[in-house]
Amino acid sequence: MQTTALQQFPPLESVTRPTVDTATAAYYLNRRPQTLRTWAMNSGTGPVPCIRINGRLAWPVSELRRVLGVA
Repeated sequence: MQTTALQQFPPLESVTRPTVDTATAAYYLNRRPQTLRTWAMNSGTGPVPCIRINGRLAWPVSELRRVLGVA
């Protein structure tokens, strides 16, 4: 099962997109996607601020790296 997760989610250091979706951010933060949705709903309660793009949540990769201490 771990092999599947590694294939689906590349290491955070190699992500080149400016934002990722909720499922991907939850994987990197080791949280459930619903937790991140709760953070977004209660703005300011989570360690990573989200943005909305066409009504969908997007999580900045730079903020994920900052919170996780990834260079």
